[in-house]
Amino acid sequence: MSTEPAGGARRATPLLDTLRIGIVMLDGRGDVLVWSPAVQEILGWSAEETIGRPIEELIVSGAEERRARAEALRRTHGWRGNLRIRHRDGSLVEVEGRGSLLRDTEHHPFVLANIVETSRLRTVEHDLAALDALFASSPLGIALFDTERRLVRYNDALLRLVDAADTDLVGRTVEALLPAAMAEEVMQIQTGVLETGRSVVDVVTPSLDGGGARSVSYARLSDRGGEVFGVSCTVMDVTERLEALDKAEAARGRLALLDHLGVALGDRLDVRAISQAVTGALVPRFADYAGVLLRGEVAAGGELPEPVIPVGTPLHMLGFAARHGGERVERLLRLGSEIVYARDSLLGRALDSGEPQLATSPEEILRATRTGDPTTDATLELDVHSLMAVPLRARGTGLGLLVVSRAENRESFVDDDRALAVELADRSATFLDNARLYAREREGALMLQRSLLPQHIPEPPGVVLAYRYVPGSSGTEVGGDWFDVIPLPGGRVAFVVGDVMGHGLHSAVTMGRLRTAVRTLAGLDLPPDELLARVSTVGDDLSHGPDEPMMATCLYAVYEPAPTSAGKRCGVLTLASAGHVPPLLVNPEADGGCRARPVDVPSGTPLGIGSALDGARELTEVEIEEGSVLVLYTDGLVERPGEDITEGIDRVCGLLAGPSGCRVEPEPGFSWDGAGGYVSPGPVEDTGCGGIENACDVLISSLREQGGAGDGRLSTRDDVALLMARLGGLPGDTAASWSFTTGDYAVRRAREAVRRTLNEWGLVELEDTGVLLVSELVTNALRYARGPIGVRMVRDTGQQAGVQGRVLVVEVSDPMPEPPRERVVTEEQEGGRGIQLVAGQARRWGTRIGPEGKTVWFELPLD
Repeated sequence: MSTEPAGGARRATPLLDTLRIGIVMLDGRGDVLVWSPAVQEILGWSAEETIGRPIEELIVSGAEERRARAEALRRTHGWRGNLRIRHRDGSLVEVEGRGSLLRDTEHHPFVLANIVETSRLRTVEHDLAALDALFASSPLGIALFDTERRLVRYNDALLRLVDAADTDLVGRTVEALLPAAMAEEVMQIQTGVLETGRSVVDVVTPSLDGGGARSVSYARLSDRGGEVFGVSCTVMDVTERLEALDKAEAARGRLALLDHLGVALGDRLDVRAISQAVTGALVPRFADYAGVLLRGEVAAGGELPEPVIPVGTPLHMLGFAARHGGERVERLLRLGSEIVYARDSLLGRALDSGEPQLATSPEEILRATRTGDPTTDATLELDVHSLMAVPLRARGTGLGLLVVSRAENRESFVDDDRALAVELADRSATFLDNARLYAREREGALMLQRSLLPQHIPEPPGVVLAYRYVPGSSGTEVGGDWFDVIPLPGGRVAFVVGDVMGHGLHSAVTMGRLRTAVRTLAGLDLPPDELLARVSTVGDDLSHGPDEPMMATCLYAVYEPAPTSAGKRCGVLTLASAGHVPPLLVNPEADGGCRARPVDVPSGTPLGIGSALDGARELTEVEIEEGSVLVLYTDGLVERPGEDITEGIDRVCGLLAGPSGCRVEPEPGFSWDGAGGYVSPGPVEDTGCGGIENACDVLISSLREQGGAGDGRLSTRDDVALLMARLGGLPGDTAASWSFTTGDYAVRRAREAVRRTLNEWGLVELEDTGVLLVSELVTNALRYARGPIGVRMVRDTGQQAGVQGRVLVVEVSDPMPEPPRERVVTEEQEGGRGIQLVAGQARRWGTRIGPEGKTVWFELPLD
């Protein structure tokens, strides 16, 4: 039991109090003479209750056991054994007792006995045995110190772990075991543990011989009463544990690096971007300097003629990264530089053998490179001491080299690093070769698509054109965007823009077939909605199979210019859309600026959706003011990730509108070069609000801002087709039109108007033929029509595609929708000779149906 001294300080609980040893004295008859308080605590009987009573009344035993105890006392004057004594509460208490037979001065016998609870005694015995075994057999070094930090007890394992001599160290401090600096640190820790009671666990220190590591833990020792009597120390050899941890950490680092490389490469499909990503992932995690050297065919997306890179083939530095910058680094790692290697050099051996080559000292680097090589000199100036060249091979073919190096105080490359570098190079080479193959396929698809786009854009009268085609940035497949300008009879012109859904060669081929279909049907002079409906019906034939239906959007617009004498109105634009983004119309303002707005065209159903929905496309007519600009485009111009397409349309309108409008100057270095959407500097003629070349450059430049390439290159995830047309009327000396009411004099008035105009235009040689054919067509219209008859003449410039030389176009319109037909005329049948005459005398003739009737036209050559 613990006690509290007068000062309130706690003192230690004695071991005897812990064990509770009781004293009993018996007379010669076995009656109790003395019954100590400890016995009362153990058995519950008080002295008053037991003194004078025979002890055997409390002991539970047989007669034989009692005789054995008496015989032992008589013969040896002592006895030791276990007893079961009845507790006052009726329970049995097992005790261990010792008795001695004594005699007083008068030789009267009495027995002095002590008893202790067996359970407590066994606990103490077990604790002591465990402590002895721990000190004797534990591989841990164990030491106990008193409050003065002097050694009290230690084991042999401690001496081995601290490399101490087998001498008696009891009473000495750790200064006898450890070097001065380490001993001072340990004593400070011991003092802190003694004062605070907070244990210090797993302090890892190097072994004294430097060949391993030790884990040391400290704890304060106190008894059950709380009195501090020292500090314990355990020492454990953790060399193998730390080595295993280092290996595990290295393995995790390698896996993390491989994962980091995979994330860095991602879905990149550009050789230069992949090369730069590889080196960026390795520095500084794996090396201080890294470079990717590739043969030229890899960078250009060409074929690799042989699996082994021939000696003397230059390698191009397409990616580099350095931990530190500076002039010396630029000399060592210069993007785009060429390196020609010798067969006996480090690079040559790596390429010839297909195995990584390693130099682990400056001397080895010198021996492995060409004498006087400035790259080698720069390498040594950077304090590079470890260099490794790893072949980049994919599908059994050499692509180039991955060169990494370490400098300054960083550890040199080891075998584990070599194995990791091979894995890094293999993964990188696969990405690089895929990018090479993709670049080759993409270039072929671009060539195909550009060949399918218009090669020569006509110059219709009264219209000024500007156009751009920008393929998707590297890493995206070529799309199916296209535009076209198709001259139509009578000075009219059709504008087309479309986008085939999907990417790749299939989309490019489908785009070419759709463009051909649209141009073919445009020759029939169909209204835009009917033309789109007919194109949509060929969707099944253009699809690549039942599982890959063809689907495309398209906008078809026909512009019919009027003579400039018609006033501010200069023409009519008729449009129909098959699910395409709406066109924009930029109109001039009184203050000299422009106002840009989307044209309200019903979207309609895309091409290829199904003939049942073809009727959903509606026809829209818009009157055009002089100088207006029509903007046709594909969705790549207005789409941005996370943004609604209407926001993109508003953004484009904002670029086209404002005080300067279409005269906004492009960013320096950006103007159309006419080849695949790449732009180059050059002056552009300003044509008022129709400064459409500049406006095209402004819109295309916004793609670079959208992509954020950072290197001046355009960047867009989708192809962009852009067509801008400044619309004006026909010059007064190239067009004339009249309207005649039905009557007896309509034919004569039409003949006179045509003859007079041809004379004014200096086309006297066409007077007889023109007047004759107009007379026949007006007569034919008077026979069936019940409304006004229109006559229009347009003198084309001959700049339209597919027309050789200049032509005169004459049109006769009437309200009847039924078109005339050319028939075989017999002797018995007089009708139909007029159309035969037109077909025989005109270069071309045709009919088109409009909402207000039909128009019959013919062409006469001017050359």
